[in-house]
Amino acid sequence: MPEPGPCTSSSGLERRGLGSLTEQETSGRRALVRVDFNVPLEGEGDARRVTSDARIRAALPTIGELQARGVTIILASHLGRPGGHPDPELSLKPVAARLEVLLDRRIAFLTEPFDDRKVDLVRNVKEGQIFLLENLRYEAGESANDPEFARRLAAYGDLFVQDAFGTCHRRHASTVGVTEHLHPCVAGALVETELAAFARLLDPDPPFIAVLGGAKVAGKLETVRGLVARCERVCLGGGMANTFLLAQGREPGDSLVEEDRVDEASALLEEHPETLILPLDAVVARAIETGAERRVVSIDRVEPGWKILDIGPETVRAFEVELRRGRSVFWNGPLGMFETPPFDAGTRAIAQALADATANGAYAVAAGGDSIAALEAAGLADQVSHVSTGGGAALDLVSGKTLPGVDALDSATICGPI
Repeated sequence: MPEPGPCTSSSGLERRGLGSLTEQETSGRRALVRVDFNVPLEGEGDARRVTSDARIRAALPTIGELQARGVTIILASHLGRPGGHPDPELSLKPVAARLEVLLDRRIAFLTEPFDDRKVDLVRNVKEGQIFLLENLRYEAGESANDPEFARRLAAYGDLFVQDAFGTCHRRHASTVGVTEHLHPCVAGALVETELAAFARLLDPDPPFIAVLGGAKVAGKLETVRGLVARCERVCLGGGMANTFLLAQGREPGDSLVEEDRVDEASALLEEHPETLILPLDAVVARAIETGAERRVVSIDRVEPGWKILDIGPETVRAFEVELRRGRSVFWNGPLGMFETPPFDAGTRAIAQALADATANGAYAVAAGGDSIAALEAAGLADQVSHVSTGGGAALDLVSGKTLPGVDALDSATICGPI
């Protein structure tokens, strides 16, 4: 049996993990495990199937560890945004089918799981079985962190394992509320890996360089504020950079701009003129189409009727120079309209630069679906120090915020049962 985990805390992210669980805490017990099975599906009705099982496979180490201890496992996840009511198109039933293939064993899928009879069923089964609950967001109480819903969900388990890093920034019933009713509350293998990775960025080896992209600046202004206080350079691209360009007095043509955020962007530029690095040139087109006429222009020469759809080669080179200097590197968000080639060139170039930085000894972390997709498309995902499963959670951590779903877990200073 593994020895209890570490009893000291230095970064503020250390939490008890699976290795700290004692036999007394696991023998004959049931674990409610929050997983992130928010996976893409295709097809209709009973023919719906999982098109990418990466997030399911990411949970297998935790499931395997609990299986080895003979723990009865109750898996809980959301899928999409059903809005607090059942939606057959967002059922987790196809996920249960895929999980059965990956584990080569039967999974008991519980429809209408918050029926007392289902709870009694789980409580009375032979130890070691695996259950998957229906989509948590079928219930409005999940996102609202409703105390009664949290109590009903917690009734399935004796202990709680948080293995859904991508939801840890949410104060939901399945991430925070259930921890008031279960003990111990520990991090799963995936969350432990994520926290260890981000602990290195919270105490980074300098220089710390960040690259941020994505369509909008509204959801990332707090991240920018947090990073400019800790990074030597923050390189901005994608649609979010257009708002900063407008704040500089540059005309972005018909590009996406959030005019209600210009004043905030202007203030950040005034406070951190040496830290924020904006595009020098851009790939522009009149339409977001693969075959559309496109030009590479100076950022000062974007004409009306044209849209900035990617960073240009001069900007790529400037960002690469910064990334080569970095000893700690963070990347989130595409640098252009990544979904529509050839406007994915800048994003792919940054993916390669991140891999090169890792090869040169930097600690490089990528987060966000499009960033990960670019790395995977280029065959570079295994050539970066860490590829995070969380977008919003990753942004919150690097900007200095705490994650409610992590704070709710037992501290690593607690060793064994209380």
